[in-house]
Amino acid sequence: MDKKYQVFVSSTYVDLLEERKEVIQALLELDCIPIGMELFPASDDDQWTFIKSVIDDCDYYVLVLAGRYGSCSESGIGYTEMEYRYALESGKPVIAFLHKDPRSIPAKFTETEPELNKKLESFRGLAQKKLCKFWETPAELAGIVGRSIVQLKKRSPAVGWVKADLVPSEDSAQEILRLKNEIERLKEELENTSTAGVNTEELSQGDERFEFEYIGKAKIDYFDWHEAKLTAAVPWNTIFGALAPLMADESDEQSLQSRFRQLIVKTEEDNMRPLQGFGQRELSATFEHDVFDTIIVQFRALGLIQKSKRNRSVKDKRTYWCLTEKGDNLLVGLKAIRKI
Repeated sequence: MDKKYQVFVSSTYVDLLEERKEVIQALLELDCIPIGMELFPASDDDQWTFIKSVIDDCDYYVLVLAGRYGSCSESGIGYTEMEYRYALESGKPVIAFLHKDPRSIPAKFTETEPELNKKLESFRGLAQKKLCKFWETPAELAGIVGRSIVQLKKRSPAVGWVKADLVPSEDSAQEILRLKNEIERLKEELENTSTAGVNTEELSQGDERFEFEYIGKAKIDYFDWHEAKLTAAVPWNTIFGALAPLMADESDEQSLQSRFRQLIVKTEEDNMRPLQGFGQRELSATFEHDVFDTIIVQFRALGLIQKSKRNRSVKDKRTYWCLTEKGDNLLVGLKAIRKI
């Protein structure tokens, strides 16, 4: 579904007419809807309330700052700075575009009052603490804004706007929600029944050892390795105690495999010692995929782990695992420090 994104463009006005024109044109070419509240002077509380509501409705917030601080409210803070601070406080995706060399700006477009110059410098300092880019000419500003908005949309996807005739009806939306909930329920049932009927007391676990083959390697120098096929026998609780902390939230399989390789080197150091030669620098281990697959299946069968249900990018094809309540309890039991 094609979306248009509403972008609040905040800046002083008279001194940046050409720059605003370029920015608005760049946003329109990206199918964005530019909004600029400096066209509506914030002269009272009601107007400021209206400005905040418009910022709330926008998907992104853009600040353009050059040589003017702009008019101030009764509190002494400029309206442009008030808008920027409000966007930050409300969690709006924000990006600032600051003039590269304010000293080169014509005098008629700069502040003449020392107090306003001081406030402008402070405002620039605030903007530079967040995402910001620098520009010197209106044309350069337009190009930077265009590229930055494209990146910002990828990094911080927003809700956006669509035509009313493209929005599903209330009945359709309710049906979609019902079907989504049904899919989640069926997935959960499938996950629960995958280990149903398994008597965990019959499964190898705890201090019982998992025996498997691996390739032990010892690096002799930068180009020379000694390696041999070896057999390890590691307790299930030792394996779980090493992998489980990564899954306290969730972890992808690549990270779990890396941690498992580290565990092999640590627990099998004595068996790998004959590989070491003069000048030995490091030890490493590799294993067949079915070794790790067996570990995953065993922990699932014991009810200790499950696939993560967190939503993620379509491009992310990795498999993620997390602990079940039973797995979390076992982790705490294994890792908690007891009284001496």
